[in-house]
Amino acid sequence: MANVAKKVSWSGRDPRDDEDERAGETTPLLNGTGPGAAGGARQFTPSFLRPGQLSNVDLNEDIRELLPRPYPNEIPHNEKLLSLKYESLDYDNSENQLFLEEERRINHAAFRTVEIKRWVICAMIGILTGLVACFIDIVVENLAGLKYRVVKDNIDKFTEKGGLSFSLLLWATLNASVVMVGSVIVAFIEPVAAGSGIPQIKCYLNGVKIPHVVRLKTLVIKVCGVILSVVGGLAVGKEGPMIHSGAVIAAGISQGRSTSLKRDFKIFEYFRRDTEKRDFVSAGAAAGVSAAFGAPVGGVLFSLEEGASFWNQFLTWRIFFASMISTFTLNSVLSVYHGNAWDLSSPGLINFGRFDSEKMGYTIQEIPIFIFMGVVGGILGALFNALNYWLTMFRIRYIHRPCLQVIEAMLVAAVTAAVGFVMIYCSRDCQPIQGSSVAYPLQLFCADGEYNSMATAFFNTPEKSVVNLFHDPPGSYNPMTLGMFTLMYFFLACWTYGLTVSAGVFIPSLLIGAAWGRLFGISLSYLTKGSIWADPGKYALMGAAAQLGGIVRMTLSLTVIMMEATGNVTYGFPIMLVLMTAKIVGDYFVEGLYDMHIQLQSVPFLHWEAPVTSHSLTAREVMSTPVTCLRRIERVGTVVDILSDTSSNHNGFPVVESNPNTTQVAGLRGLILRSQLIVLLKHKVFVERANLSLVQRRLKLKDFRDAYPRFPPIQSIHVSQDERECMIDLSEFMNPSPYTVPQEASLPRVFKLFRALGLRHLVVVNNHNEVVGMVTRKDLARYRLGKEGLEELSLAQT
Repeated sequence: MANVAKKVSWSGRDPRDDEDERAGETTPLLNGTGPGAAGGARQFTPSFLRPGQLSNVDLNEDIRELLPRPYPNEIPHNEKLLSLKYESLDYDNSENQLFLEEERRINHAAFRTVEIKRWVICAMIGILTGLVACFIDIVVENLAGLKYRVVKDNIDKFTEKGGLSFSLLLWATLNASVVMVGSVIVAFIEPVAAGSGIPQIKCYLNGVKIPHVVRLKTLVIKVCGVILSVVGGLAVGKEGPMIHSGAVIAAGISQGRSTSLKRDFKIFEYFRRDTEKRDFVSAGAAAGVSAAFGAPVGGVLFSLEEGASFWNQFLTWRIFFASMISTFTLNSVLSVYHGNAWDLSSPGLINFGRFDSEKMGYTIQEIPIFIFMGVVGGILGALFNALNYWLTMFRIRYIHRPCLQVIEAMLVAAVTAAVGFVMIYCSRDCQPIQGSSVAYPLQLFCADGEYNSMATAFFNTPEKSVVNLFHDPPGSYNPMTLGMFTLMYFFLACWTYGLTVSAGVFIPSLLIGAAWGRLFGISLSYLTKGSIWADPGKYALMGAAAQLGGIVRMTLSLTVIMMEATGNVTYGFPIMLVLMTAKIVGDYFVEGLYDMHIQLQSVPFLHWEAPVTSHSLTAREVMSTPVTCLRRIERVGTVVDILSDTSSNHNGFPVVESNPNTTQVAGLRGLILRSQLIVLLKHKVFVERANLSLVQRRLKLKDFRDAYPRFPPIQSIHVSQDERECMIDLSEFMNPSPYTVPQEASLPRVFKLFRALGLRHLVVVNNHNEVVGMVTRKDLARYRLGKEGLEELSLAQT
């Protein structure tokens, strides 16, 4: 993160201090009346002043001299900041003359063709997401298998000879080396590929433009990174990153071209706008969940509950189709790979195995026990999130250099191996090897024909460890083994989440919960003198649900995912109770993990509703002013100057009807975006000043779609001195019906309009329809309900 440029004392708010959503990454903090105001553009400022103006406190000279360093020792970061570097996506279509003309030209058959293309794209998303999941699974299985065989042979060899310290060194070195490669490619090539990617996709679907989040390079780094993270033995899973991978695949396919590879296939051009892309990204996220857990319905519900901020009924069926195709593709390919082509026995990357209702049924007396487990899961989840919060704050402040991030990842990998080795070495929990499903049984100091049961948890990929805890018969684990494993793995997983590696938190959460859930079941068995209903596998499942629900706070989608992954509807009700309880208890203490990380990154994320105590605030108090407006027929030089002005790097400009010969302000006529103005300048759509009736070159929507999504910067467009004197008519290209609100509208009303319609700019007008301000995402996201009531976040270029 970059440095905080200003500190702001919150005694009120000055209209000049809020650079709105239109700020780019290089925009300074303050929105002044810079050169963009000159040359014919009008800066309209309301004639009123509010009490309690914001005072700007500049950092002292010594600190200001230190701030420009690229990597200071400490980045001053406060969780009560809102970053100015994030822009919004244009989810609201611009209904200008070009758009309306194209819509009128399209007949019914053409609309049917567009609808068929949507289904084709969804099928392609499902197929490619399934294939990517297969690739990850097969590579991880082979590389991890090779590593565990090498280490196992080494441990077996040195158990007899002595000198097990070399085995420990080998295991730690292998882990650290593999993780180093995975961390280097993330830290130095594409940092946005770090983590699971779920918070970033949530932000994207909410309308926030996260740089590079759906690029091809991000997908490649994500896939390679997650393979190396899992093979490197970190406490991570490969399921979470599948959601990000599916979203990137969807964003790429739906555009019919790759801007990274500079290849345009001349297909799907109709979908080259943010609104359409958003819907396909929702489908990609659902397909990723579906491939990860073999849960197509769970994937749709995940996208609905956790991901998408905008939804419609038609979208549900298409997303379900993409999810089903994804699961079927994965199932088919993995079944062929495992040699049972007609069996279709691999529906997801993790398969919990079938839970037999007869052996593992539950009775009505167990319902209170399940609810109690939900309470435990909520408390442990809140503890996990709180620890991870402080750790993430420490990382943001001190571990911001890429080289330090790589070193930390290597350290965690080595420590994970060392902890696992010491736990296995110290454990005397030996179990008979006959009939066990352990992939790499370590004998160590156990008798012949026995294996160390601690190794089943540590010396394996997390997915296989979860399945073992679910299905191993009673008596397979000593209570001390499970207790120590839960304690150590809890802290390892907490330390690991947030590293600069591609990794998910789903499987580690399930593994922690399965371990303490099985321990809980064993304890019940002791208390009830071995009663048949205290089956440890059943309680391992409930513990896994409780722990994951306590950390990520998902309810509906997670219930369905767990039901689909276990293949048993019988457990639907207890899983639902456990997850609801875990969420209620966890929310009492701290936010869910994904929401917490979104907040820590200072992203202007808009929730479903405005803060409940905000009715006293009006649009006049939250809007940004002054607003840079353009006349309907404007001088080219003026437009160039406004777009080139870095002190007011706006992305939306109200268009007003103003007589060039007077300074009198007229009413609002429309709204035009920076991207549209750049395309107009690039194609030189202007006329000579002397003759405004000349026929201009006709632009089509295709010209704007061809430039989407990476519109050229204004610096790359050359405008000669003669061309600067020409005029440009914005009537045909502006949106003639932008959404507006009166300045007396309350904040909840403004919020509801902005959030429900997916707006980027909301113009505030007075009684004469004159522009007095502009509401953007950051103006609304600044207000949050805190512990002491409504609080206003600081704005900074973080």
